[in-house]
Amino acid sequence: MVHVPAQIRALALGLIHNGSRLFVSEGYDPAKQQTFYRPLGGGIEFGEPSDLALRREFQEELQAELCNLRYLGCLENLFTYNTQAGHELVQLYACDFADPSFYQQERIEFVEDERSGVAVWIEVARFKNKELPLYPEGIFTYL
Repeated sequence: MVHVPAQIRALALGLIHNGSRLFVSEGYDPAKQQTFYRPLGGGIEFGEPSDLALRREFQEELQAELCNLRYLGCLENLFTYNTQAGHELVQLYACDFADPSFYQQERIEFVEDERSGVAVWIEVARFKNKELPLYPEGIFTYL
């Protein structure tokens, strides 16, 4: 068996609000048997500025164009997913959809690589009162 060294992953995530709702992707951790939520975005490629990575990820996953990007800050996210340790540096942006029709859709299914996903609008209060888990954990500073 070949040992693969652990790596820190660089991500760009977008916080999109619609009134009191936040646009998030739904995930599931089989080890914890837990559904969780996270803002959409994805990995930053080598040599790619984080704002362009965010725009690219939304284009690839949802065929959506972003506008009004505002850099919020960087979060360090140490976590466990499906019993595997993870470490991310997350560049966080506030942004908006260029196409207003995205604000009318309650649920959007998408395909990322060979994995399918679902994005939904959820009331921020449901995350703040701990009814639903929102990751990365330090994100509440920016909501």
